[in-house]
Amino acid sequence: MAATATRARDLTREGGPAGPPRTVELIWGLLILNTLGSAGAQTIIPLPRSLIQMATMGALVSAFALALLLNLRLRIRPSALLFLLTLLLVLSVISSANLHSGYGALFRCFRLTLFVATLWLLSRWWDGSQSFVRFHIRMYFVVLVSVAAGLVASPGAAFPDVYGGRLVGALWPLTPPQIGQYAAVIIGLTVLLLLDRRTTGASAATIIVPSLVLLALTHTRTATIGLIAGLLLAIGSLLLTSAAARRLFSWAVLLATVVGVGLNSLLQAWFLRGQTQENISNLTGRAKVWDALLAAPRTTVEQVFGMGLGDKSFGGLPIDNSWLAVYNEQGLAGVAVVAVVFVVLGGVALLRPPSLARAGAIFLISYCAIASYTEAGLGDASPYLLHLTVAASLLAAPAGPAALAPPALLPTPAAPRRRTAPRTRRTELT
Repeated sequence: MAATATRARDLTREGGPAGPPRTVELIWGLLILNTLGSAGAQTIIPLPRSLIQMATMGALVSAFALALLLNLRLRIRPSALLFLLTLLLVLSVISSANLHSGYGALFRCFRLTLFVATLWLLSRWWDGSQSFVRFHIRMYFVVLVSVAAGLVASPGAAFPDVYGGRLVGALWPLTPPQIGQYAAVIIGLTVLLLLDRRTTGASAATIIVPSLVLLALTHTRTATIGLIAGLLLAIGSLLLTSAAARRLFSWAVLLATVVGVGLNSLLQAWFLRGQTQENISNLTGRAKVWDALLAAPRTTVEQVFGMGLGDKSFGGLPIDNSWLAVYNEQGLAGVAVVAVVFVVLGGVALLRPPSLARAGAIFLISYCAIASYTEAGLGDASPYLLHLTVAASLLAAPAGPAALAPPALLPTPAAPRRRTAPRTRRTELT
């Protein structure tokens, strides 16, 4: 009886289904750990690459095992995003079977299989709430805390010459674009939560202020542009229904004008990062790699299905473009699948009425679309797929208790009560 009552209480929250168990947040953290990567800056204590790979792969296996134990009945929610990722996985296996990229391609397919399977198991708890948004913010903030700790412990290691004096991870090997991406995403999501009064000002400041400092120290242009553009689109989607959004938009325009005029030279120096106009025009050498990749001879099969999952490089140099990386590894078929992902998610978001969930999804979708031009990751297990998964969870329709528990455990319907106006709850992020 006690267990039944406890589970029944867990199924109800403000008249709706309960939020995900705390174990789901742990699983989400393990998925984030898996996507942190193993190639980056030199750390204070040199970590063998094999040890880092064991830690990241072990995190993924643990996440899948925990998700399976938590969802033994294999209750999943229909999801266009996960269906498309499964189709992308099938294409990856087909392209990797010829071993053009070696046996490592098959291992990457196995990793992607566990990754997508774990997301399917977690889809049970997608209900349009901010649960996964909060998981996302908390877990990536932990990563940024490790970056700040490395900066304090060893400033020299945190600003190596190899990256032009940009901030890197000194405790865990993280590159400046990675740190900039994590900071930009949690800043944008926290601003939206604060805008809708879903968190307190003190809690939001704890996240936003240090994240802004770390973003500035990375000199990551893509993350900054993605943050600004994503927030403009997200807040713009709320202008007709939210007075707070209109006030924030007005203040943001005014502040941007003042800062742009008063600090123009400083902002220009930050944006250029000491590079020449030639480096800016060819995107720091990326354009040369892209031209060589597109000019490389390929058979018809290789054009359609790609060369198999690899390390997102061509000729020993990083591709740094999600669309070209997918074309190289999963062919034109993979590019089509990724394009459909954005069309479906974007279309669903535009068709929803204005809300915080819709604004958060628009921010994440637009950020990933912008970052895809200079960052790879849309075709494999990566933070970008996690961002899009959070967007899909925000766009999911709320699930009733029957979708989350056996019928025998559902509480007996009580006599109708007079409804009262729901109160907005502010939740601490940290």
